[in-house]
Amino acid sequence: MAFYRQVGSVPRKRHTQHRRPDGGLYYEELMGEEGFSSDSSLLYHSGVPSALVDARVWELADQSLTANAPLVPRHLKLHDLFPDQEHEAVDPVCGRRLVLGNADVRICYAVSSLTSPYYRNATGDECVFIEAGTATVETVFGSLAVGRGDYVILPRATTHRWVPTGDQPLRTYVIEANSHIAPPRRYLSRYGQFLEHAPYCERDLRTPTEPLTVEGTDVEVFVKHRGPGPGGLAGTVHVTPTHPFDVIGWDGCLYPYAFNIADFEPITGRVHQPPPVHQVFEAQNFVICNFVPRKVDYHPLAVPVPYYHSNVDSDEIMFYVDGDYEARKGSGIGRGSISVHPGGHSHGPQPGAIENSLGAEYFDETAVMVDTFRPLDLGEAGTAVDDRRYAWSWSGRGPAA
Repeated sequence: MAFYRQVGSVPRKRHTQHRRPDGGLYYEELMGEEGFSSDSSLLYHSGVPSALVDARVWELADQSLTANAPLVPRHLKLHDLFPDQEHEAVDPVCGRRLVLGNADVRICYAVSSLTSPYYRNATGDECVFIEAGTATVETVFGSLAVGRGDYVILPRATTHRWVPTGDQPLRTYVIEANSHIAPPRRYLSRYGQFLEHAPYCERDLRTPTEPLTVEGTDVEVFVKHRGPGPGGLAGTVHVTPTHPFDVIGWDGCLYPYAFNIADFEPITGRVHQPPPVHQVFEAQNFVICNFVPRKVDYHPLAVPVPYYHSNVDSDEIMFYVDGDYEARKGSGIGRGSISVHPGGHSHGPQPGAIENSLGAEYFDETAVMVDTFRPLDLGEAGTAVDDRRYAWSWSGRGPAA
């Protein structure tokens, strides 16, 4: 983000002495992307940020993947993954279950009530969508209060933890990149400011506003990183002599932030608009879009539901969050569903949806879509909740028994 922020105490000039009240020095850390040739921030620690006193292996949850074979569209029912009360023994990090993945991105889901361990993803940025519930996300940059409809963007290697709050379980739809996640470049000036045609802007972003400092010794930080395990991942627990939340100030353009889906201003037209108008973020080899309640096409002969389409370069993954899904009526899809529409198969409205939509002026629907430019495989969670009937919903009959 080119949106500069300064929080807490920093020296007037970077890379100069910054002293404590007792005369000792704070420790400056440069956290930067792309070999320090892109966005960065400077953080000022009370303790030595590199210090360790122990390390051990963290056995990650099942990261195995199974090919989508035979190649068919699928309906995954995420709300079947965590039966009632199971969330009481789950946290938002270790409790994630892998739904879909490839070499660029992993899509996970969790329903949780426990506080997570301190955690750092060293493989890429995370975009966590809050389907339901509330939480405080404590980070080395400060805290964010988040709730239903929020996207939470956590830059790679940001130490943080999730603290669910309130009476309801926290439902998180997690998009783990192997790259960085940012607003689409076409929304930004050449210097990084949001342009006038962008469907959201800097005013819509919520960032930490004050430091979060915590006392502690021998603190465990769970680190997900590249390794020889399934999906090219491994885990390590680092034990630090002082608490990682010891930053008394920071400044720069790299930090976590939250953005609520309700603050996305939909782009509409006289006829049906293509999916890129719904884009909210981009990353290497995938994009994130969202569909929000909106006025629909207002040409007198408009067809409001999508035309049949074959996105020849992408798999299209739609997570249905709320509302009525006009194009999917009769398919079994509802709140908490994922539709998997793989490249190589054209898809579109269910039978009867086109005629039923004619004359509609408004769609009340909320969904998060991930389009990948390499095929996605099924994780253990995706395989577990595949309804195995969706592929035949357009024809009304399946293969012979």
